[in-house]
Amino acid sequence: MEEIYDTVIIGSGPAGLTAAIYNVRAALKTVVVAGNIPGGQLTITTMVENWPGFPTGIGGLKLMMDMREQAKNLGVEIKNDLVKKILNSKDLNSKLFEVELNGGEKLITRAVIVAVGAGARWLELPKEKELIGKGVSGCATCDGNFFRNKIVAVVGGGNAACEDAGFLAKICQKVYLIHRRETLRAIAVEAERVLKNPKIEMIWNTEVKEIVGDQKLSGIKIKNNKTGEEKTLLIDGLFVAIGRIPATDFLKGMVEMKEMGYIITGKNPDYITQTSVPGIFAAGDCMDDNYRQAVVAAGSGAKAAIDADRWLKTRN
Repeated sequence: MEEIYDTVIIGSGPAGLTAAIYNVRAALKTVVVAGNIPGGQLTITTMVENWPGFPTGIGGLKLMMDMREQAKNLGVEIKNDLVKKILNSKDLNSKLFEVELNGGEKLITRAVIVAVGAGARWLELPKEKELIGKGVSGCATCDGNFFRNKIVAVVGGGNAACEDAGFLAKICQKVYLIHRRETLRAIAVEAERVLKNPKIEMIWNTEVKEIVGDQKLSGIKIKNNKTGEEKTLLIDGLFVAIGRIPATDFLKGMVEMKEMGYIITGKNPDYITQTSVPGIFAAGDCMDDNYRQAVVAAGSGAKAAIDADRWLKTRN
């Protein structure tokens, strides 16, 4: 007989692995589809200081590898592959889901938890990815403390960029906010806070053209897109806040999502993490475009696992 899982969890970041730990401890046959970055975005974070229980912090890669090992020791099966598509019960004319992987394998399951996360949208400049954790970051609240009393720059003009600039201004010597337009896209209250902050210097109509530094970031080359003027900013840290991209393309047309691809949950008060399709749940940054924190993602993973378990009990 074909193997049937109770839950297939898509994603192996804090949300996915926490969901897996909760589900397997609830005696549910559980498999994690780990994706192409096993451990998620946290694996490229050099040091995590805001995860409870580690007085001196812990490396992001080690934290996720320890979580992965914990899940495996409890009996979670892990497959290093990506999901191509999901067929729901209507397509299968049954109460089961079929999860097809890129490698061709098909997993039959009673429930699905999507925890694929969302990655930072980068500038796509040479040296940018190489210097992540060495002066370049996509999360001010994650890495800002490493730049205390230093000079940093934030790229972007939306709510996230303004929030990041305001957060960094509390701990950094100076913050440049670089925006390619001449007005901020953030809501009025966020924009006003930034414009009134004496530690934040606006650089309008400007784009970053080059990352400067070899072993670590030492500066950036910027260009005014109206005057053509170019100059180099000597900075210690660069925070890219031009948006995030949830990895939810494989779900388009199947579950209800926001315009940017974030999965919508919360419409069923009995199962707060359930999507528009009963039996498919979502957790972590792929459904949360607000907090962007690993510990929040882990908490939502626990909620999705509990919701899935309760939902499965009603089905049985």
